[in-house]
Amino acid sequence: MESIVTLSMEDAGEVLTLQRAAYVSEAQAHSDMSLPPLTQSLEELVTELSDPEVTAIGLRSETARLVGAVRLNIAAARPHVAELGRLIVAPDRQGRGLGSRLLGLAESHLPATVTDLRLFTGEFSTGNLRLYERFGYKETHRTPTPSGYALVHLSKQLR
Repeated sequence: MESIVTLSMEDAGEVLTLQRAAYVSEAQAHSDMSLPPLTQSLEELVTELSDPEVTAIGLRSETARLVGAVRLNIAAARPHVAELGRLIVAPDRQGRGLGSRLLGLAESHLPATVTDLRLFTGEFSTGNLRLYERFGYKETHRTPTPSGYALVHLSKQLR
């Protein structure tokens, strides 16, 4: 069983490697190799992981390899809203329930002040959309991208 870890800026290189590996299939599904998770720099990720409004949760294998991660952002100005992002699973570990586990862990790490959990994914990310629907997320709207597909925004009301 994978162990749960809190990720910090010291893990940025490993997170970035996993992020890029995990998002290749999303980029292919959307014919867009310029997805932000693929173009984010190490410096940008270090800054993000250093932000006190960001919580990053990871799963490490028995060999200490990072095999999954997710990030939550709760802005001080809006403590009732959490943005969930960068839910990633190593390509060789996908389809084994790690995405579901990470989503559940993210939700369990939310403070009681959060009543609205939001996220988005690409319209061709059918597996992601099924996962989010299974966890009770509802589509709120779609926004077009310059690359010709839509981002599907979802929300889940808590408590």
